[in-house]
Amino acid sequence: MSSVTPDPGALATATAPAIRLRGLRKTFGDVVAVDSVDLDIADGEFLTLLGPSGSGKTTVLRMIAGFELPTAGVIELAGTDVSQLPPFQRDVNTVFQDYALFPHLSVQDNVEYGLKVKKVGKEERRRRADEALAAVRLDTYGNRKPSEMSGGQRQRVALARALVNRPKVLLLDEPLGALDLKLREQMQVELKAIQRDVGITFVFVTHDQEEALTMSDRIAVFNAGSIEQVGTAADVYEHPATEFVAGFVGTSNLLRGDAALTVLGLQGVFSVRPEKIRIVPVGETAGEGEHSASGTVAEVVYVGDATRFVVDLDAGGSLVALQQNTHSTSSDVAKLRGSRVLLVWRREHEYRVEG
Repeated sequence: MSSVTPDPGALATATAPAIRLRGLRKTFGDVVAVDSVDLDIADGEFLTLLGPSGSGKTTVLRMIAGFELPTAGVIELAGTDVSQLPPFQRDVNTVFQDYALFPHLSVQDNVEYGLKVKKVGKEERRRRADEALAAVRLDTYGNRKPSEMSGGQRQRVALARALVNRPKVLLLDEPLGALDLKLREQMQVELKAIQRDVGITFVFVTHDQEEALTMSDRIAVFNAGSIEQVGTAADVYEHPATEFVAGFVGTSNLLRGDAALTVLGLQGVFSVRPEKIRIVPVGETAGEGEHSASGTVAEVVYVGDATRFVVDLDAGGSLVALQQNTHSTSSDVAKLRGSRVLLVWRREHEYRVEG
């Protein structure tokens, strides 16, 4: 019986992540936009690049797409170095915030356009466009013009146009940013469902932390051109690695310096999420496995289903506590402004972060 020796290169490619970034750096003159980014993105993963404006997330996306070439470092797609290749030689597609649909073409023709440029036959174009429109739940909208559709529907057309090319990776540059809040929330759920159905690797850029938490398998949090933390939504939110992550992903709620030493008996910087804190009257005591801090309610912010209490601590600094309005109204909670209270939380909900 004859045997075939596996090609080591083929095996490496087969097991390689969909995207691998190593030492990725981009400068514009004296400005360092991206600084030594290392990141692996698994095949079929929904990964979000999250960060404020100017943090480097969009520049990283543009380098993966080939719209910008790295100053240094390596970009691999499925194990192949594409760092210096033009966009059309990379098996990726990009969806932008402005949709970039052709207004004079029907939805069907918009979706087929890329295949037509590639000289794909008419029947094959139609079949693949029908499949792509069905994937985004628009299979009966092929004859409409973009102007006859809502913002969310146009966004899904743009998504179908990208999916029809069957890319290994789909890059999404703040695609929901132009939508109103309610539609954006609907599209977040739909986009994740579509990604799960088609099984393509999605790399999504946003500055909206709730959007990132809603959709992502993992989140890479960017700050000043570097990645501060990579993890699941729960990891990044529940266990922020740095002060920046604690403040950017959710409400900044930190005990530090003398306050940390007084309240926790520990030195350092610690994060406690607002919803983990309960408010009780002064005079009550913390239970076993709990910490507490007394203070004065400085501000009350009623947001309908919940209320945020900003409490100035006797030990110094302040904490925000979140309370669901299950049995209270705006007038009830407003009366607590200026009140003395005790904040109580379980010790496992406090997490040390780096400065």
